Amino acid sequence: MQKFFTPNSVAVIGVSKNPKKVGSVIFTNLKSYSKKVIPINPNEKKIQGVKAYASVLDVKGSIDLAIISVPAQFAIKVVDQCGRKGIKHVIIVTSGFKEIGNDRLDHELYKTLEKYKIKCVGPNCLGIYDAHSGFDSLFLPIAQMKRPKKGGISFISQSGALGSALVDLAAYEEFGFAKFISYGNATNLNESDYLEYLGKDPKTKIICLYVEGIKDGKKFMRVAKNIKKPIIVIKGGKTERGSKATMSHTGSLAGSFEVYKGAFKQSNIVIADSLAELFHIAKMFDKLTYKKGKRVQVITNGGGYGIVTTDALEENNVELAELSEKTRKRLVALFPKICAIHNPMDLVGDATDERYSIAIDACMRDRNIDALLVILLPQTPLITKKIIYELKKYQGKKPMAFVVTGGQKTLPFVREMEKNGFPVFQYPSEAVRAMKKFISWKT
Repeated sequence: MQKFFTPNSVAVIGVSKNPKKVGSVIFTNLKSYSKKVIPINPNEKKIQGVKAYASVLDVKGSIDLAIISVPAQFAIKVVDQCGRKGIKHVIIVTSGFKEIGNDRLDHELYKTLEKYKIKCVGPNCLGIYDAHSGFDSLFLPIAQMKRPKKGGISFISQSGALGSALVDLAAYEEFGFAKFISYGNATNLNESDYLEYLGKDPKTKIICLYVEGIKDGKKFMRVAKNIKKPIIVIKGGKTERGSKATMSHTGSLAGSFEVYKGAFKQSNIVIADSLAELFHIAKMFDKLTYKKGKRVQVITNGGGYGIVTTDALEENNVELAELSEKTRKRLVALFPKICAIHNPMDLVGDATDERYSIAIDACMRDRNIDALLVILLPQTPLITKKIIYELKKYQGKKPMAFVVTGGQKTLPFVREMEKNGFPVFQYPSEAVRAMKKFISWKT
């Protein structure tokens, strides 16, 4: 499986001189990864200044990986050539197989792959991106879809379009990625195989997964149970109509969502209810050190925000912490009488960086508190960027997430917080739902 992410030599089959064609975009993206990227086109001698070959059979030396971008009717012949060349890894981005009801061609592809013992990503997929090695077989130009920086999140997506949109958004939001895998129809490698690989991958800290249907449920559950990393899944085709739509998308049988949900829970998989929540939860796991305990303390400098956050915690059945009497007495003595020293803890509108630091320090020391949800409204006059660096000394002691709401002038503040390792949310409801799933996950 590793050669899908760090191949020494790559053949791109279906490259043309038209820079907008899928194969040409892939070839362009890969040129910066390795000098040994070989264009295959029977009608060209050179492409983008690189010698082209009519077939992989004409290339001297071994080829680790072939990326196939030819019409579906020619794909079997090309895979057969790859097999005769001794290529054991292929990515087929071509569509036109079982997702349009062409089961005969799909079966023929499967038999050819099995004949030569070739591992295949796809067909009908976007490809693979490895942020750490720089391998990029995605057929979308970098100018149109930004790639994420290096990090610990890996994302497996059955849908290329959904995956690419989320990867682009992740790059904009400055999430750090390890790997992105778009696997499409999953002819002979499926979600369980990728999950198993990422479970052992040292670069992957968190696994996100978009699936429409799972091929081998027992294998999937067995693999997931053995992985000690957080797995966050969003299921496509939860409704009756959504389930029918999966057949014309990747040819998957979606099945009952209740059955999937039960299997996910048994496998210690975190279920995201929306695409937005998928990344909210990933943000929690990416930036926080997991600690046992579910009692959450709210700290705010806006009373209304504290109330709304408390309501959200109660509605989501998250346990609110009770400050110890020792902590309460200490803070009552230190803070103005107008401050509310309970849960939520309201530091009021004239809260300073120092007041926040004192409150958070006290909560970190309080054994009645397991996690903190801190509302920080930088519009108030006495909050400065210095608070970000002051708060760093509390990182890793207990899970601590932030809600920072505001417009354009607030964005640099948020970016600076996230750059320094704090998970920040725009609304309390987002933070609460992500916090609930974070603290409920069993290590």
